Order: sequence, then structure tokens, then C-alpha cells
Amino acid sequence: MIRPRTRSGRARPTNGEVQKLVRAARAARRRAYAPYSHFPVGAAVLTHTGVIVTACNVENASYGLSICAERAAIHRAVAEGYRRLIAVAVSTGPSGSMPCGACRQVMQEFGVRVIIINGVRAAPRAFRLDELLDHPFVPADLLPPVRSSRARSASQ
Repeated sequence: MIRPRTRSGRARPTNGEVQKLVRAARAARRRAYAPYSHFPVGAAVLTHTGVIVTACNVENASYGLSICAERAAIHRAVAEGYRRLIAVAVSTGPSGSMPCGACRQVMQEFGVRVIIINGVRAAPRAFRLDELLDHPFVPADLLPPVRSSRARSASQ
């Protein structure tokens, strides 16, 4: 079977690489500094050599100085000398959120596949960058998940 190649010229990540990326992104999420939004995010980038580079979001009281995990991981990979990136896994909360526009633009620059991990038990979902346009990051993504009245009554 021939796997489609990314802009870096390498085939998409293997299932084993995806599993490693998912674990690395989840671990990075636990290191996030998100005292203002309470929205920790971790990211892991797979380079063409198989190296995984991680980062997390780091917030600042001056919101514009905050940086998203996706951009931090890609910038770190580039700073470490990697230019050919294959995929980025992004671990967020259970809200089902997607990368913001700034992160999508940086990911576009490197032509990576995007793997989204929402919550602890959800299966990772892979996207091409053009597919993410149908899944915007919206303010509701920052709110805690709302439990249905059915779930509330069952827990009481």
C-alpha cells in the first residue's frame, strides 16, 4: 500500500508513531501553564527522522503574550534544527476543540498532518489542514463541558 506523502516528502506517520505522538502530547499537556483560561494543551511534533519534540501552552497575564502548544512545539522543533515535519498531535480537554487560526497557519507552513486528542479516552482523529477549516476554535471550547440533566439526575 502506498501512503500519501506530506510536504516533507515522507509518508504519513505509522500507527506506532501516532501512538507515541499521542502519549507525548498528553504528557506535555500535564506540564501546561494555563492559570487564566484553565485550558491546558500539549503538543508533540514528529520530525522526518522520527524524533518527537513536545511543548505545552504557556499563558501570560497579558493574553497576547501567551503561546499555544502547537506553535511552541513546531518552533522548538525548528530551533532544534528540524525543518521537515510530518505530523503534530494536539492534546486538549474534552470539549472537542481544534487548533486556533494562528496555529493552523504555522502548521500550514510545514505541511503537517494534524492529530487531535480530546480528553483522556477519546480516540485520536487525524486531519489534513484543509479539513480543519470546518472545525473552528470557538469561545465555548473554553467552557467546562455541560453535563446533561439526564447525567445529573443519574449521579444524584
